[in-house]
Amino acid sequence: MRLTVDLINQSLSYLNPLLERELDLRGNKIPAIENLGGAAEHDAIDLTDNEVSILAGFPLMPRLKTILLARNRLAAISPGLERSVPNVHTLVLEQNRMSELADLDPLMNFRHLEHLVLIGNPVCRKEVRLEISSVVAITNPDGKNYRFWVLWRAPSVRFLDYSKVRDSEREKAAELFGSREEPTPLAHQIANLKSREAEHPDAFTAVNGAPDGIDRTGQTKFTAQQRKQLEEMIRNTKSLTEMTRLEAALKEGRMPSGLISKG
Repeated sequence: MRLTVDLINQSLSYLNPLLERELDLRGNKIPAIENLGGAAEHDAIDLTDNEVSILAGFPLMPRLKTILLARNRLAAISPGLERSVPNVHTLVLEQNRMSELADLDPLMNFRHLEHLVLIGNPVCRKEVRLEISSVVAITNPDGKNYRFWVLWRAPSVRFLDYSKVRDSEREKAAELFGSREEPTPLAHQIANLKSREAEHPDAFTAVNGAPDGIDRTGQTKFTAQQRKQLEEMIRNTKSLTEMTRLEAALKEGRMPSGLISKG
């Protein structure tokens, strides 16, 4: 089911136990994140139990603090996502398809991320060791290198997989991978081991059935009719604030409220 403006408007919006305004989009078989520019501002969005394959497609949402995406089909995180949701502190990606340590690298730019959940992803069982000519991936039930890599890449994280991060883990991460300015050979080689999905999210989205009109970042592509309608809305607006909002939507490929959604 497409994430249309109508679906967003019909979905439950409520104050959760943390007194956050939360949008409930659970269990709709949504294949891609789109059209959230037509939603009111929220502190949390629940997309649990859908079919989203790439974490992308958010408009600028500075108020958003919590994203719940457990039990989807996520295999990649869009680089630059932090510019759209800069203040996210809780990200739940439990039971998805993230497979390589380097696929988690976009998390390094989320400066406020404190609670991260990745349990149930193949990457949680990954451990690598440096050999003379290559990095060898081996299965590790304890996920030790996985935790060290996440903490090295996303040092703001305080709770990983519902477990509090220990100082000893941060020290071990620095020992294994060095600093951002001077990464170790192991860090360099892990960074080059990305999955096909993370390297080519546009192709991955296509084979996994993302709807027509969604580009590689998950943004909506307007039809000629919609673009004409949006330009007309811009011409007729009498508020500078509203004009700025509509122009930003046109530039970024977001579906503003009041625009008729496709199909």
